[in-house]
Amino acid sequence: MATASAGRVDVAVIGGGVNGCGIARDAAGRGLSVLLVEQGDLAGATSSASTKLIHGGLRYLEHYAFRLVREALVEREVLLSAAPHIVRPLRFVLPHHRGLRPWPVLRLGLFLYDHLGGRRILPGTRSLDLRRDAAGAPLKPGFTRGFEYSDCWVEDSRLVLLNARDAAARGAQVLTRTRCTAARRAEDGWRLTLRDVETGGVTEVAARALVNAAGPWVAQVAELAGVARPQRVRLVKGSHIVTRRLFDHDRCYIFQNTDSRIVFAIPYEDDFTLIGTTDQDFTDGDPSSVAATVAEEAYLRDAVGAYFNKPVAPEDVVWRYSGVRSLYDDGATLAQEATRDYVLALDAAEAAAPILSVFGGKITTYRRLAEAALEKLAPHLPELRAPWTARASLPGGDFPWNGTAALEAALRRDHPFLDNSEARRLVRLYGTEAPAVLGGARSAAELGEEFGAGLTAREVQWQMREEWARSAEDVLWRRTRLGLRLTPAQQDRLAAFMASQRVAERAAE
Repeated sequence: MATASAGRVDVAVIGGGVNGCGIARDAAGRGLSVLLVEQGDLAGATSSASTKLIHGGLRYLEHYAFRLVREALVEREVLLSAAPHIVRPLRFVLPHHRGLRPWPVLRLGLFLYDHLGGRRILPGTRSLDLRRDAAGAPLKPGFTRGFEYSDCWVEDSRLVLLNARDAAARGAQVLTRTRCTAARRAEDGWRLTLRDVETGGVTEVAARALVNAAGPWVAQVAELAGVARPQRVRLVKGSHIVTRRLFDHDRCYIFQNTDSRIVFAIPYEDDFTLIGTTDQDFTDGDPSSVAATVAEEAYLRDAVGAYFNKPVAPEDVVWRYSGVRSLYDDGATLAQEATRDYVLALDAAEAAAPILSVFGGKITTYRRLAEAALEKLAPHLPELRAPWTARASLPGGDFPWNGTAALEAALRRDHPFLDNSEARRLVRLYGTEAPAVLGGARSAAELGEEFGAGLTAREVQWQMREEWARSAEDVLWRRTRLGLRLTPAQQDRLAAFMASQRVAERAAE
């Protein structure tokens, strides 16, 4: 097959997870020409398999990781302000029991957590009498008091998509379903060979600098580029389950299991509860096909069952998912104790073309990681402009952090055929772009075929056109979570519709 040339860019980023898309966005906004390459769908692996929290990491205080915790605490409100449609405040309930640290010690830790990051928006910690507070109702009678503190929740895969969209709006090329099959250094930069996974087409690209943000595949990309592994990699698998709703309020629980692991029980998609996560070393297999095991599911059910009045039965589980995180191997004995901090390894010896490899990191700190990555590359890209993302909104996020109710009301006013739940869902996904998704429709009929749970042809077409959606799985599990609601027959209709749209796209080319 003939090979085409895509020209030359300043920075090529391999990996379409949150770190890769964050770096691409930051670099494009600083005036660089950027290419982002992802072998599957954006957020198709680790970045859509998180616990979906924007948090400082309360337990990291026990490991004296004060810099990491402070940076993450600061980022909570930065991200809440940048994307209030997909990032929302969440209150966490920590029931106290004899297996935890003494009450005064925990209170001191939460005092630090409240003040270490310069909190301005989120409310502080308070003590709870679980015998009287609604948060105590689902718990076993032995839990009589606890704490409540603040962090945030995020729609993780949409955070990735919004970073990619903003990067593209600033001039970046975003290629999904595209694999880098060769990377070699030349005198003036990198020469990359890219293969379209769907068509087999091959493209050659030149880049001054290369960023390896391939997550679980970071070691393979480094090897592809002929770079010795610059750091030790520890792959850790985390699994989650989603159950029917286990409690009636909108707060999250943080539980400590008997093995000292932390497990969260989080209100999810209105009618469900998200429980996670496990931490196990992943030493064999393909990270893209990882799945939660029966043993992991039982572990999570038992962990929350130790706290809740009603046990979580196997038939309560409606979905399960798993992902593999690429952590820096700091030699910790247990997977849950391995550092969540990021390590950036730059290989540019003797004026060679630079390659920066990204290890570790948390979804909470992806934006700061991107700034740090570009600081590392700055000597090789002297025209790089100043950092800019700390005060910039993401697509659809240009409204006050507490303004979603007003947006929903405006959407219903301008589109009276929407009911409250439909307007709420659209605003929570698209923010101020929700009217553009509807495309000026004056009736439900103008939105086209309805596949279930309010998902229409007009919305799917938007995702295909603006968000790189290619399959029903892309739509149902990464751009929305409507896979929890659509029947198999409805999902098949969606897949057939998208296939017909793709045929029409090819015919129009």
